[in-house]
Amino acid sequence: MLKIYKDKNASLKYLKGKTISILGYGSQGRAQALNLRDSGLEVIIGLSPKSKDRKIAVKDGFKVFSPEKAVKNGEIISVLAPDHKHKELYEQSIQGNLSSGKTLIFAHAYSLFFKQIRPPEFIDVILVAPHGPGELVRKLFLEGKGVTSFIAVKQDYSGKALDKALAYAKGIGSTRAGAILTSFEDEAIGDLFGEQAVLCGGLSELLRAGFETLVESGLSPENAYLECVYQLDLIVELIKKYGIAGMFDRISQTAEFGSYVSGKKVINRKQLKNILSEIKNGNFARRWMKEYESGMKNYKQMKKSWKNHLLQKTWERLNKLLP
Repeated sequence: MLKIYKDKNASLKYLKGKTISILGYGSQGRAQALNLRDSGLEVIIGLSPKSKDRKIAVKDGFKVFSPEKAVKNGEIISVLAPDHKHKELYEQSIQGNLSSGKTLIFAHAYSLFFKQIRPPEFIDVILVAPHGPGELVRKLFLEGKGVTSFIAVKQDYSGKALDKALAYAKGIGSTRAGAILTSFEDEAIGDLFGEQAVLCGGLSELLRAGFETLVESGLSPENAYLECVYQLDLIVELIKKYGIAGMFDRISQTAEFGSYVSGKKVINRKQLKNILSEIKNGNFARRWMKEYESGMKNYKQMKKSWKNHLLQKTWERLNKLLP
């Protein structure tokens, strides 16, 4: 049974009087720090002296320390640096400054599940993973709403780890929408697969392939963009509101029938299973860490190719003309 916790199931008392140290001040770090402070909790920020985000955190009114000092000063340590930097951050700044009873919080189970980090037994280790980027986490919080989160407990040294996870989820606004209980394993595997095969990787490649197919057939880039990309938000909105069957009820029957007969032809189930296998056996994690440690040359080339693609350039032109 899916277990979903709401505001009434969570209490901030488990974090009251404790210092929460946020390590990282990017999109997610900033949003969570601001939300926690607005919820009446004590928050400090841990950033390296060279970090460009220090000025932003100071401007936002936070006390900023080195990661090492932030870990020493905090009872609750929220690791919101990029996943691929967790290992070195942990080894250089966190590990030697942990003491009995502290709590480590992660927004993604990646570094724990794939054993980039091996925490000591004398601390709590929990997961609070919002289902949305930091910008949305902050926006909905200010509107009195929230983004759902996965929560999980890896180590419960204090006997209150789940209570702390719920309190933290409440502090960032997630229990307004729902904090959903899961495991570190399921979150790590599901999140990576969803991102790579469906929501980000699979979707972007489908959009690009559809766009390129129409352009190569003679349609203008603008026409191809409008047919394959521009209406995407409308379809997503229908799916989220009514489900996939409900979405089909609300589009033309021509589009509906065409979806039934053509949709499966563009999906390769064997490759989906291969992607999932590469995630589960750790090959993707090892490949990503190797890429990072070798200077991220391939990553940068792939990123550049997307920025220079005709689809992106077409968006840049039409974005100035269309709502």
